[in-house]
Amino acid sequence: MKSRILTATFAFLLALNAAAADDGFSQEQLKSIYDRVTPAMGLLTYSSEVTNANTGETSKRDRSALALVVSSDGLVMAHGHMRLENNEPFNITVALGQGDSEKEYDAVLLRKPDDVNVVFLRLQSETPLKLPYVRFASRPALGLGEAVSVFGLLGENLDFSRGLRVVRIGSILEKPRTTYCLDSSVRFGFVNGPVIDASGRIVGVVGFDLSAAEGGDLYVRSGQPLVYQAKLFAKYIKDPPSETEIDKGEDHAWLGVFTQPFTDDFAAYWSLESTGGLIVSTVVPGSPAATVGLSQGDIIVKFDGTPVVAKVDRDVIGFTKLVREAGAGKEIAMRVLRDGEPVDLTVTLGTRPRTSQDAAEHIDETLGLTVRELTRDVRIRLNLSEEVHGVIVRTVKSGSTAQLGRMRAGVIIMGIGDYPVRNIDDFKEAVKKLAESKPAEIAVFARFGSETGFFRLEPVWE
Repeated sequence: MKSRILTATFAFLLALNAAAADDGFSQEQLKSIYDRVTPAMGLLTYSSEVTNANTGETSKRDRSALALVVSSDGLVMAHGHMRLENNEPFNITVALGQGDSEKEYDAVLLRKPDDVNVVFLRLQSETPLKLPYVRFASRPALGLGEAVSVFGLLGENLDFSRGLRVVRIGSILEKPRTTYCLDSSVRFGFVNGPVIDASGRIVGVVGFDLSAAEGGDLYVRSGQPLVYQAKLFAKYIKDPPSETEIDKGEDHAWLGVFTQPFTDDFAAYWSLESTGGLIVSTVVPGSPAATVGLSQGDIIVKFDGTPVVAKVDRDVIGFTKLVREAGAGKEIAMRVLRDGEPVDLTVTLGTRPRTSQDAAEHIDETLGLTVRELTRDVRIRLNLSEEVHGVIVRTVKSGSTAQLGRMRAGVIIMGIGDYPVRNIDDFKEAVKKLAESKPAEIAVFARFGSETGFFRLEPVWE
């Protein structure tokens, strides 16, 4: 243990000397900040069940990350890549303190926010906790070229010692929300690490946005280390997400369209003035947009009094945010161009339907697969009509009955044996009835892509 403490001290001194060489911070100031911040930093370890999207097979991986205590009673923040669509974490522990004072806690992952790529966890303890934690400060803006110090874990070869470095704000993006980019890469152990300005204020954490392939939606600035300002996640510290609450979209308004930018090329093709806007490419059946008569090919140029001047893909994000934050149930005035002529519409926004991220799911140990309800976004993505009913396979356990029967993620189960499957309850009831009769083989009627057919499964009944 003594060797580990000496290693940690040596690593810190190396980092401190390197950081102090930059402008903006003195060694004394960095040492003071280090002593104040690092007691709230810990090592998060967990296992992750990763699904291969092509085969549906799952594999287990052990991972680690930086945990940041954000309240004295055991609320912890971590990077959002811990929870992805095909990545299910379990066996989560958080080690706080160093040397002889180190203590390990089990942790429960809370529901992931949908507007910033972080997650929150709740430490488990039989007695009330009173832990050191970071206190974030809000400030109007960071300046281009401004020096900030960032904290993190140095890696397993240095016993996950706490370290720091000084970097600068290398770029500031204004849309769809103000985003501060750091001017250099950071170690993985620094992701979710606290960011401190020259006045000693903790103004945010280091973050990475999700890419579109990872499920990024509103805010996709992936691949570049960013500063997540405290105001982005302060509401979740004040009112933490629950363990089981399902966000059905009550707080998010919904129009029900898919759009693309009205570029100069489209303007020239249609002989229209190049003023920008959003071309409606898809109208979701039964949506507020469909109800009010919005049509494919309409060009949205004004929404609730705000001009829509999108000309590039990233501008679509700003419109999505505008709709989501308008408020469900609100009556909105819109102007569209239809065949080049302005048309004024009034639409009452609905609530966002449940998405695949919010969908109910069921783990079936008998067949060795996890199934989910068919949500609206999945139907649109797979071009499924409302007449198609069933459950969609999310994961297939390696070596299971389902895997041996060549089932995989993305298969839509519409029937098991003689029992039709319209939803998760039907699926569970069908497996229950089959377990009573224990047939040597069952046929699963399913759809994959545009084709339908049967899978032959040979269950091992207990």
